[in-house]
Amino acid sequence: MGLTGEQMCNESWAKEHQTFQQVAYIPVILLGLGLNAMAVCVFILRRRHWTDSHIYMLNLALADCTLVVFLPVRVYDAYWPLKPSLLCTVMISIHYTNMYASILTVTCISVHRYLSIRFPFWARRKGTRKRVAVLVCTLIWGIVVTICAVFHSENLPENLCTCYSRGEKRLSLQFLLALEVVGYLLPLLTMSFCCIQISCILQENNTGEEGSEQKKKFVRLVKANLMVFIVCYTPIHVAFYLGEYHKVYQSSWSFMDDQVHKFHEVAEWIATTNCCLDSFGYYFLLKHCFTKLGQNSSESPENPQWKSRGKNACLVVLPQVSDNCT
Repeated sequence: MGLTGEQMCNESWAKEHQTFQQVAYIPVILLGLGLNAMAVCVFILRRRHWTDSHIYMLNLALADCTLVVFLPVRVYDAYWPLKPSLLCTVMISIHYTNMYASILTVTCISVHRYLSIRFPFWARRKGTRKRVAVLVCTLIWGIVVTICAVFHSENLPENLCTCYSRGEKRLSLQFLLALEVVGYLLPLLTMSFCCIQISCILQENNTGEEGSEQKKKFVRLVKANLMVFIVCYTPIHVAFYLGEYHKVYQSSWSFMDDQVHKFHEVAEWIATTNCCLDSFGYYFLLKHCFTKLGQNSSESPENPQWKSRGKNACLVVLPQVSDNCT
C-alpha cells in the first residue's frame, strides 16, 4: 500500500513552512487587499469613462483581488494546520487560477499596447476595441478554468503533504507543460516581443520635445512591467521544474530536500507579491488620468484645448489610447 502525501511529509520542513507563512503573507494581504480594493473602487465610480484599456485593467484587478481575498485561509493554516482535504484542493485551485488569469491579462495588455501603436487607425475604433477586450477577458477565464478543471486531480487531498503543498507524487507531464509553456514561456516571449517592438516604434517616431519625454516615460513603464513579470514569475516556474526534477532523482539528491522545498515556498510568495505591484501600476495610472479629467470637467467641451488636455491625461502612460479620456 502506497503512502499518502501527508505521510511522506517532512516534519521539520513542515514547521518551517508554517513559520514562513505566518510572517510573509500578512503584509501581502494588507497591502494587496487595500490597493486592489481602491483600484476597483476607482473603476466602478468612474465607469462611464471606461475604455478597452480599463476593461483589461479591471480584469487584472479582479484577479489579483480574488487571489488576496483567499490568502487569510493560508495564514490560518500556518497557525492552526488544516489536514489535507477538498477545502485545500479548492484553495490551491483558486490561488493558481487567479495567478494565471493575472499573467494572461498582463500579456494581453502588452499585446494591446503594441497593436494600438503599430496600427493607430485600428486604435481609434473604440466600440470594436471594447468588444474585443470583453471577449479576450472572457477567453482568459475560460482557458484558466478549463485547465484547472482538466487537471483538478493533481491537487486532490491524497497528493498533498500539507494543505498548501504537494507530497512526493509527481505532476503529470501534460500539466507541467501547461504551467510552464502556456502559463509562463509564451507570455514571457510575447511580452518581450511587444516591449522591444514598442521601444523601436516610439524611437523611430520621436517628434517634439514634449512628445519625446512622454514616449520615454511610456517605454520605461513597459520595460518596468516586463521586469516585474520576470522577477515575480520566473522563480515559481523554476521551482516547479526543480521540484519535478528532484523527485525523479530523489535517491541521489536527497540532501536537497529541504532546499528545494524552501525555494518553492519563497518563490510562491514572490509570485503572490505581484498582486501588490500590479495595483501600484494601474491605481496610479487611473488616479493620474481621472485627476486630469476632473480638472478639465468644469471647462467647456467646445474648447479645443479641453480635448487636448484630456488626451494628455492618459498619454503619459498609454499613448496608444490618448483619445480615450475625452
